[in-house]
Amino acid sequence: MAPISEKQAKTYGLMTVISAWLAVFCLFGYRSSFSIMQKMIIADTGWTTIQVSLGYCLMMTVYAITAFFSGSLVDKKGCRPTYAIGAVCCFLGFFLTSLVNVATPAGFYIYLFTYGLFAGVGTGMLWVSSTVSCRKWYVGARYGTMWGLAFMGAPMAQLLLTLVLKSVLVSMGWRAGMKILSVIMAVFLIVASVIAKQTPDKYGVEAFGLESVKDKGPAPARKKVWTVGEAFKTYAIWATILCFLTAMAGEFLVWSQVVSFFQTDMGMNLDQASNIYLIIGIAGIFAMPLTGKLSDNLVKSFGNERKARKLMLVVGPACGAAGVALLLTKNLTMCLISMVLLAIYWGIEPGGCAGYAGSIFGGATLGRIWGLATLVVMGIGPSFGTFMGAWFKDHFGSYIPALIFCLVAYLISMFLAFTMPLKIKGEEVSDEGKTIA
Repeated sequence: MAPISEKQAKTYGLMTVISAWLAVFCLFGYRSSFSIMQKMIIADTGWTTIQVSLGYCLMMTVYAITAFFSGSLVDKKGCRPTYAIGAVCCFLGFFLTSLVNVATPAGFYIYLFTYGLFAGVGTGMLWVSSTVSCRKWYVGARYGTMWGLAFMGAPMAQLLLTLVLKSVLVSMGWRAGMKILSVIMAVFLIVASVIAKQTPDKYGVEAFGLESVKDKGPAPARKKVWTVGEAFKTYAIWATILCFLTAMAGEFLVWSQVVSFFQTDMGMNLDQASNIYLIIGIAGIFAMPLTGKLSDNLVKSFGNERKARKLMLVVGPACGAAGVALLLTKNLTMCLISMVLLAIYWGIEPGGCAGYAGSIFGGATLGRIWGLATLVVMGIGPSFGTFMGAWFKDHFGSYIPALIFCLVAYLISMFLAFTMPLKIKGEEVSDEGKTIA
């Protein structure tokens, strides 16, 4: 097909970012809503913290498996089918769970099925799709800013859904909250599916930002089309996976348990705890684009995207560790500051890992490579972190040991970021298409 015009390409790129924003909003809407509803579900059902958290853990496990297949689908068909599947399954995840009869012996297992399976498949269709689509349209000194705008959907979800859920939970209960969320998910993801575009090469154009990495630093990864097997033989992908995984273990522990920490260890009520939790969302709205812009400025300054992404992946978990350390003081002022630091971490880590991987393995197979990496990361990190948070609470009666565990996870992630390589053997190819050793 004939290439589209530059003006049309810019429009398609922006539509990709908007659809990614909607997908990220729904993905993180699931995560933030669980933290708000958790204690109410426990009180209504009589289940333990671990039992309720198992639904979330199962969701994240199914999410991780689905993410791998969604990556292959994005490489072949673009994001439209993944967002459409996400719309159906995200709706069913909330709606069917709201109908579960918790009084029956089978109620708990039905909860695991409806929330774990449908929500897992639905959310699994969203992460790789949104990150890879943005990465394929924007690279170099354009990626961070545009992904930052798309990732603003995450704090917006945390802010808006927390405000909506608080009033609904108090007056109508968690079941009504899930029904409202099911409709929001369906509408947003249907819109995302309608406006989503395929990758730029399908329209005969190049990604925006290529000029910032041409003839600077390592050869652009687009010169080599990596197979999944080749990519997973490199230390670079495993360093990225382990850095991301340990950070996710800490992040999901905090995100899923912090409201309960404020209530249990600091004696706050749900309204007070939720208001502090809101600060992450408010700060994140600014942190996402600002940290993205900062990383792009580093790309321009270094003339090397990989080096810039690596540095940001050291800074990100350092902010996370500092935020958790402040939570451990149980001082209100320190906790408020910690929410801002955790928002800064949040703005850096997920997109930074995708950006670093994209600077090496970007190209026609990025969806499959990043999908498999996400399978490993999300199949272990979030479930492990969420479970450990609940386990520490049930065994010690406090969330303090869980936060110490979280602090260590962030520090390990920071150390792993230091080890990320800047040059990869075999990434350059000759004009004849042969790999240069």
